[in-house]
Amino acid sequence: MSTSSSVTVRNATAGDAAAIAAIYAHHVLHGTASYEFVPPTVAETVAKIGRVTGRGWPFLVACDGAEVVGYCYATQFRDRPAYAHACENSIYVAHDRRGGGIGRALLEALLDAAEAFGFRQMVAVIGGGEPASVALHAACGFRQAGRLTGMGWKAGRWLDTVYMQIALGGGNATAPDAARP
Repeated sequence: MSTSSSVTVRNATAGDAAAIAAIYAHHVLHGTASYEFVPPTVAETVAKIGRVTGRGWPFLVACDGAEVVGYCYATQFRDRPAYAHACENSIYVAHDRRGGGIGRALLEALLDAAEAFGFRQMVAVIGGGEPASVALHAACGFRQAGRLTGMGWKAGRWLDTVYMQIALGGGNATAPDAARP
């Protein structure tokens, strides 16, 4: 799909679940971007990959050779039918690989894949208002759409949630594809 130096971005498979689970587990246990306290199991991660890709939504991994060093996916923003053209992204990079362009390669590929699916808006819900994530999304064209103060309690403190948004394709300037609801 795309490349950033020696990193390649491709569609995720169930075979990537252990690496994805390990990347996410580090963020759950040591960070504030995720509001989970217990990391999902590999089996739960396999199921998530299946749920996302089963709907035709993008779930991507960044690989350095055979090693999965990051992942991202997009899911419908909310489950009601009128939200069918709006998605929320999730993106995580291995803790020891942050700052090397992997996140940007993933997010740029995800924007393209989500637009190809037919999504017209993408929302980033950034737990803890993580500055690196806010900067990544801003660098890729997202604008801040709101901040919810004190929404999560983790690591002994209250955490804000930042919402950022970007239009995909025609955004809200034109009607969506008639083939989708």
